[in-house]
Amino acid sequence: MLNFILLQAETATKGQGNSWSFWVMMILIFVVFYFFMIRPQSKKQKELQKQRDAMQKGDKVVTAGGIYGVIKEVKETTFIIEIAKDITIKVDKGSVYADASDAQPGPKDER
Repeated sequence: MLNFILLQAETATKGQGNSWSFWVMMILIFVVFYFFMIRPQSKKQKELQKQRDAMQKGDKVVTAGGIYGVIKEVKETTFIIEIAKDITIKVDKGSVYADASDAQPGPKDER
């Protein structure tokens, strides 16, 4: 794909072929990347950030390292998480996810 783009750029600069077709193709490639890669990822990030902002004391969470616990204190950029009785750790908010292990199974999951 990259070779094709470079070949199109080379022919467009030499005056052979239509240079507008190169630019149309570049714009189409950018649009495809935006709608299939960039936009869904930014939506996912915004949703995750909203979820983290909504977390409060008593919520069950899992860290990026796989440690399960319960939020005991919420600070500006960190959580204090109790991972066992009287054992707490301080974790950055960016590495905490809601724990869905206790979630009720949906109708399709029941067996």
